[in-house]
Amino acid sequence: MAVAALDLPGLRARLRAALDARPRRVAEPADRLPAAVLLLLLDRDGAPHLVFTKKTETVPHHKGQFAFPGGLVGTADASRVETALREAREEIGLDPAAVEVLGLMDDVPTATTRFVITPVVGLAATPPALVPDGREIERVLEVRLDRLRDPASFREEWWEREGRVHPVAFFTVGEDVIWGATARILKDFLALVGP
Repeated sequence: MAVAALDLPGLRARLRAALDARPRRVAEPADRLPAAVLLLLLDRDGAPHLVFTKKTETVPHHKGQFAFPGGLVGTADASRVETALREAREEIGLDPAAVEVLGLMDDVPTATTRFVITPVVGLAATPPALVPDGREIERVLEVRLDRLRDPASFREEWWEREGRVHPVAFFTVGEDVIWGATARILKDFLALVGP
């Protein structure tokens, strides 16, 4: 099924309206660690792309998995936005000044790693050079948004954990598979983008 193409200005307007139109669900960390990630949109060849990172095999959590740039809230971070931008700078060399923050999505608690993730949606009007740090991040993956919106890229499986069955989302992009909390956040993001 073909998906209608979006341009960056249209996407900016659509996301701002969607993020402003609803109350944001906030999950208190309680016994979880607060974290923030950046859903970075940029224009490559006239089409919006979303940025993912592939973690190295030496990081403590989610070894070798795809994620959005981000990490734990630092004691010096004044906000979740600041966390997401700081982490993106550390992981892929993104200048925070290049990012227009469009808003925050609902907090997402993780099941196995005990985080509460705040997704921050941002846009870079001028595509930056993104360079993985090599320590935490192995490579950067920029995926055309239309490709992620294609229903053929998505599947859901039902997994059992601690006696409960729950859905696990997967997005396949060529040989790469985005799954887990990142796929859940992506699924929520695509619902905001709309049909």
